[in-house]
Amino acid sequence: MKTLVICSGGLDSVSLAHITAREHQLTRLVSFDYGQRHRKEVGFAKAAAERLGVPFHLIDMRGIGAALSGSALTDDIDVPDGHYAEETMRITVVPNRNAIMLSIGFGIAAAQGDDAVATAVHGGDHFIYPDCRPGFTRAFDAMQQAALEGYAEVHLHAPFVEQSKAEIVRQGAQHDTPFAETWSCYKGGEIHCGRCGTCVERREAFHLAGVADPTPYADPDYWTEALARRGAA
Repeated sequence: MKTLVICSGGLDSVSLAHITAREHQLTRLVSFDYGQRHRKEVGFAKAAAERLGVPFHLIDMRGIGAALSGSALTDDIDVPDGHYAEETMRITVVPNRNAIMLSIGFGIAAAQGDDAVATAVHGGDHFIYPDCRPGFTRAFDAMQQAALEGYAEVHLHAPFVEQSKAEIVRQGAQHDTPFAETWSCYKGGEIHCGRCGTCVERREAFHLAGVADPTPYADPDYWTEALARRGAA
């Protein structure tokens, strides 16, 4: 299955790229600059493409991202600290982001003769992001069959959609994903902050998976506090 992977440069999508390269025919990685404050993630996506020997497509969506206002990822709004599943993390939603990116991915896949577009959305995303849920992925795949009917047959591949991030870490480790060469932190500093939702989720996932976390964090122990606070809520 010739597969294009939507790759942000994060742990999930880079793991998916490595898994796809082993289990299918990885054709290319597609990444997006939508004006995110953690744009440095794009460099990790490009490095993954070079490591895996496939073309890298960086799509400039900054004009679109500027119109999708109100998110801590694109506007001058502080990224909150805490667990990913806390209500405060809804401020990190960029409306329709995945739907827009996947539409572009499907267009590229159809033009290039690929069979599938792979996305690394996973079970931990469901609480906050509606365009990461199983209902969305099923509906989007059906919509694309109609959009490309008679021209190309490209399907959506979302292998993690019902899985936890810990399971992604386990699978990524089995496929030799270089986790140190991935970027998750929404704050986009010199190193992972250790306090934002993605850092807490990342740190927790390695712990649950029983895999050593090679990531340097500015606050490496905050994740336990965030979990305890969520458990007491």
